[in-house]
Amino acid sequence: MSNSHLFLKSGFPRAPLQNGLGRYVCQLQRITLKFCKNNGSSKGMRDFIENHLVDFAKENPGIVVYVKPRRHRTPVLVGEYLNGDREWLSCRNSTQEEITKWVDLLRTQNGSSSSLRLRKMWHTDVPSIQGPWTPFLLRSPEAHGQEYPSVEASKPLDAPQTATEKLIELFRQQKQLGDEDVLSQKRAE
Repeated sequence: MSNSHLFLKSGFPRAPLQNGLGRYVCQLQRITLKFCKNNGSSKGMRDFIENHLVDFAKENPGIVVYVKPRRHRTPVLVGEYLNGDREWLSCRNSTQEEITKWVDLLRTQNGSSSSLRLRKMWHTDVPSIQGPWTPFLLRSPEAHGQEYPSVEASKPLDAPQTATEKLIELFRQQKQLGDEDVLSQKRAE
């Protein structure tokens, strides 16, 4: 097990600003594309800028796009989110399609998902006063000493009677009544 989680910020998972309960607010505030104009590792980034960047900017008017040429540096995507987090991705030797996927990933994230060590696996804004549910919460006390697999344990508690079982019970009752009538007639004779 690695200790890389020790260097991450820790916190509780939260939906940013109750996003999705009303209208959707894109959490990506700005994206910066850094590349070299003539370095070979930036070819995919240059192709993306030439072919897809204008369409991306038209489809997402709420996202500010910066293009930053830098000499002799590796291509980088930097996404900045409304909560102040920054996501940094190296795009060295990436193709145009891969960069399109990375940009789409940055656009759909909320910024804190990958850079946050979760302190709990679940979170709710309104915690229950009854406590969390466990698998042993509503289990009957008779189940503690049973060996599994068990036919009795597999039956649901207080199961409603099936139609077939009701018919069998009615038949037995009628048969008992019929037998009692026959016995009473024999006694009368």
